Amino acid sequence: MLVAVVVVETIVLALLSVVVVALLRSHAEILRRLPEPEEPEPSLPHDEPIVLSAGPRLPAHLPSPRRRATEAHDISGTTPAGDAVVVSMAVGSNTVLAFLSTGCLTCRTFWDGLQPAVRTPLPGGARVVVVVKDPAFESPSKLRELAPPDVQVVQSSRAWEDFGIEMSPYFCFVDGATGEVRSEGAAMTWGQVASLLRDALLDEELAART
Repeated sequence: MLVAVVVVETIVLALLSVVVVALLRSHAEILRRLPEPEEPEPSLPHDEPIVLSAGPRLPAHLPSPRRRATEAHDISGTTPAGDAVVVSMAVGSNTVLAFLSTGCLTCRTFWDGLQPAVRTPLPGGARVVVVVKDPAFESPSKLRELAPPDVQVVQSSRAWEDFGIEMSPYFCFVDGATGEVRSEGAAMTWGQVASLLRDALLDEELAART
């Protein structure tokens, strides 16, 4: 009887050993198939802010006064008719440079707003000079259709580079007395350009008095 009990216990222990070994192998296989743990990202110092990218910034409306005025470049290029022309900036009267394009849908609002019948006069009698890129980048037929008859239009890619223009429509206000760029930026309509420019001139005049 005792021998029988020992045999039964031996068999039970053997079965338990087989079960334990199987469980260990299964656990090891599960661990092997698990992905490797990722390296923890380095933490930033407490005094270093986290900067989130919000995409490209929208251009500020004209005018955006400069803390330090910069000298404006004279513009050399060609007229829509193909004649060579040079436009000086230091001529005594203020100038608004309108950088437009024949292929820009937003620019169409300004082309239409510059027509003599609807154009809003600029404060102080400032003149308007439209600057487009060289003929290779514009449509000559479209330019002749859009160009106002009484506004000077110059084709000059060099002027876009000199003034650092990277988009259109874009505007620069040049002080005719000093030949310096006083403000620059974008707007939605030609009337808004005139209104904001008028406010900037009034603010500058008030600051000069005080």
